[in-house]
Amino acid sequence: MQLAIQPEYPVSTITCACGNSVLTRSTRGDFSTDICAACHPFYTGKQKIMDTAGRVDRFRKRYEKTAPKASK
Repeated sequence: MQLAIQPEYPVSTITCACGNSVLTRSTRGDFSTDICAACHPFYTGKQKIMDTAGRVDRFRKRYEKTAPKASK
Protein backbone atom coordinates (compact mmCIF):
# COMPACT_ATOMS: atom_id res chain seq x y z
CA MET A 1 0.00 0.00 0.00
CA GLN A 2 1.43 3.35 -0.98
CA LEU A 3 1.09 5.78 1.92
CA ALA A 4 1.73 8.91 -0.14
CA ILE A 5 -1.50 8.57 -2.18
CA GLN A 6 -3.92 7.81 0.68
CA PRO A 7 -6.36 10.69 1.45
CA GLU A 8 -6.81 12.28 4.86
CA TYR A 9 -9.48 10.43 6.84
CA PRO A 10 -10.32 12.65 9.86
CA VAL A 11 -13.17 12.27 12.34
CA SER A 12 -16.34 13.98 11.11
CA THR A 13 -19.83 14.60 12.46
CA ILE A 14 -23.01 13.86 10.51
CA THR A 15 -25.95 15.89 11.85
CA CYS A 16 -29.59 15.17 11.02
CA ALA A 17 -32.38 17.75 10.88
CA CYS A 18 -34.04 15.99 13.85
CA GLY A 19 -31.00 16.74 16.01
CA ASN A 20 -29.39 13.31 15.95
CA SER A 21 -25.64 13.33 15.35
CA VAL A 22 -23.20 10.54 14.51
CA LEU A 23 -19.43 10.56 14.82
CA THR A 24 -17.63 8.78 12.00
CA ARG A 25 -14.61 9.16 9.75
CA SER A 26 -14.89 10.69 6.32
CA THR A 27 -12.83 12.35 3.63
CA ARG A 28 -15.71 14.81 3.16
CA GLY A 29 -15.66 16.34 6.66
CA ASP A 30 -18.68 17.45 8.68
CA PHE A 31 -22.06 17.57 6.94
CA SER A 32 -25.79 17.49 7.63
CA THR A 33 -28.62 15.38 6.28
CA ASP A 34 -32.41 15.72 6.16
CA ILE A 35 -33.36 12.30 7.50
CA CYS A 36 -31.67 9.50 9.46
CA ALA A 37 -32.45 6.11 10.99
CA ALA A 38 -33.67 7.79 14.19
CA CYS A 39 -36.46 9.71 12.43
CA HIS A 40 -37.16 7.76 9.20
CA PRO A 41 -40.62 6.11 9.21
CA PHE A 42 -39.23 2.79 7.95
CA TYR A 43 -37.01 2.41 11.02
CA THR A 44 -39.31 4.00 13.62
CA GLY A 45 -42.49 2.23 12.51
CA LYS A 46 -44.46 5.48 12.56
CA GLN A 47 -46.00 6.50 9.27
CA LYS A 48 -46.61 10.17 8.63
CA ILE A 49 -49.16 11.06 5.98
CA MET A 50 -48.79 14.57 4.65
CA ASP A 51 -52.34 15.57 3.74
CA THR A 52 -52.13 18.50 1.37
CA ALA A 53 -55.50 20.07 0.63
CA GLY A 54 -57.43 16.95 1.67
CA ARG A 55 -56.05 14.73 -1.09
CA VAL A 56 -55.79 11.67 1.13
CA ASP A 57 -59.39 12.06 2.31
CA ARG A 58 -60.63 12.52 -1.26
CA PHE A 59 -58.75 9.39 -2.35
CA ARG A 60 -60.20 7.31 0.49
CA LYS A 61 -63.72 8.64 -0.10
CA ARG A 62 -63.53 7.87 -3.83
CA TYR A 63 -62.36 4.30 -3.40
CA GLU A 64 -64.40 3.30 -0.34
CA LYS A 65 -67.49 3.44 -2.56
CA THR A 66 -66.18 0.74 -4.91
CA ALA A 67 -66.25 -2.63 -3.20
CA PRO A 68 -63.99 -5.38 -4.54
CA LYS A 69 -65.83 -7.68 -6.93
CA ALA A 70 -66.32 -11.24 -5.71
CA SER A 71 -64.87 -13.86 -8.00
CA LYS A 72 -66.84 -17.04 -8.74
